[in-house]
Parts: sequence; structure tokens; C-alpha cells
Amino acid sequence: MLLLLIASACFAGAVFVLGQVATQPERERRSLVRRAATYGAVRTAASREERLSLRERVVAPAASRIAQAMLRLNRRENLEQVQQRLIAAGLASVSPSSFLATKAVLAIGGAFFGLVIWVGTGSAMGFLMLIGLAGMGYMAPGFIVGSRVRKRRDAVQAALPDALDLLAVSVEAGLGFDAAISKLVEHMEGPLIDEFGLALSEMRVGESRQDALKKLSARIDSPELGAFVRAIIQADQLGISLGRILRVQAVDSRLKRQTAAEEKAMKAPIKMLFPTVVFIFPAMFIVILGPAMLNLAKVFKL
Repeated sequence: MLLLLIASACFAGAVFVLGQVATQPERERRSLVRRAATYGAVRTAASREERLSLRERVVAPAASRIAQAMLRLNRRENLEQVQQRLIAAGLASVSPSSFLATKAVLAIGGAFFGLVIWVGTGSAMGFLMLIGLAGMGYMAPGFIVGSRVRKRRDAVQAALPDALDLLAVSVEAGLGFDAAISKLVEHMEGPLIDEFGLALSEMRVGESRQDALKKLSARIDSPELGAFVRAIIQADQLGISLGRILRVQAVDSRLKRQTAAEEKAMKAPIKMLFPTVVFIFPAMFIVILGPAMLNLAKVFKL
């Protein structure tokens, strides 16, 4: 049965390819005739629709409909939350509708392969594979985005003290805050610097510093960066020296980074205990006690 399904799919794909190849000259001729007939004419709404790409005409509307269906199934999720997670993961170019549609397509694809396995084997394990593959397809995009969010947050927290030191030195040297951010963007790299560059661009097009910094804090879920943004906003409102605020924030952020590193170092022996017991100790016991057990077996046989 499984071989029959695979053969049917291959046959359908072959028929489709042959049909495309056979009709290619006719489709090209019709396209040339259509272009010649509309040459020099004023573009109407219909002609603009014809000139839209396949993605704009088919893929994007289909993804939007699938995303709406996914949101109806999961009432606790909305497009704003999905967009926020994608931005926090550094995937601002991916639309929420495309992300939700990808989850649905992967879940359906996993369910299809699980169904093929279930039909081919006819056992309960095949049904479990159907459920498992569908669940993996649905959860895989969320897992990837979550891992990128954590990785990006860790990179921001690691680079924040050095960035604040450079900002403090620049401000104390007489530069304004915007010019200090410009120097920071020129001399450093990383996710944090990219977000500072985006905030600087927003300030240059006329957005207020407070709004740009609030958006910066919202894009990155980091307590240290949130504390820095709040301190800068309060300093602007109260007229406090930015250089001193930046220096205090840099020292505080460096202490937090050191504390986090010490915490990870203290957790390392406990995390290493489980793989050591499961993988290393059995091999050591085999190497050390193996010859002795063989000698004892020989003695008892004698």
C-alpha cells in the first residue's frame, strides 16, 4: 500500500512536469500576444493584477487565510504577539501570517507522512507516528523562534556593558547622545548594535528619543536593557547628566553579567553529573572491571 501511494505521487508529479513542458511554447506565445496587445496602454486595475507575482496573487492571500484559521483555533494568540516574538528573534522580515501558515503547513505535512506510515504498517505505532509528526511540524517553528530569542537576548546582555562603556566615554568626551549612538554603531557589531542603529534611524527621521528608546526596549526582552532605557528617559525628564547615568548603568550591567557567569559556572557541575553517570561511568566500569570479571569467570570454570 505504501509503495502504491509513493508510485501514485511520482506518477502525478511526472504528468504535471510533462504537461508544463508540453504547454510551455503555447503559454509563452500567449504571453507575448498579451504584452503586444497592451503595449502603450494605460495600466488598469486588471492589468496591475496580472502583473503581480505569484506570491502576491496566491501565496500571500492563502497564508493570510490559513493564519486566520490558526488564530481561530488558538484564541490565546494574536498577530501582535506573534509579531513581537518574531521581532525579538530578529526575524522582522517574516510576517506573522507567513509564520502561522508555515506552522499549519508543516503540521499538515507531518500528518500526511504519518498517515502514509500508518497505512503502510497498519499498527498502533503508525498512528503514534501520525500524531507525533503532526505535533513536531506544528511546534518546530515556535521552537526555532524561541531558541533564536534566547540566543539574541544572551548576545544583547553580553554586549550591553561594553556598549554602555563606549556610550559613557563618548558622552563624557562632549558628544551628544545621538552622536554617541552613531559612534557605537560605527565601532561595534551584533544584535544590540543593530537595534541601536534602528533606534538612531528612527530619531533621525523625527521620532522623539523617548519613543525610539521605548521601542528599542520592547523589541528586546532584556531586564538590563529595560533598566538602561528607563534611566535614560528619567535623565532626560529630570535634566540629570547622561555621562554619570551611563557610567552607573555600565558598572551595574557589568556586575550583573559577572553574577550571571558565576551562576552558570556553579550550575555546570550539576548539569555534568547526569551525562557522566549515564555515559562515562559505565564505560569506566567496563574497562576497569571487565578484565577482573573475565578472570573470575575463568577461575570458576576451572
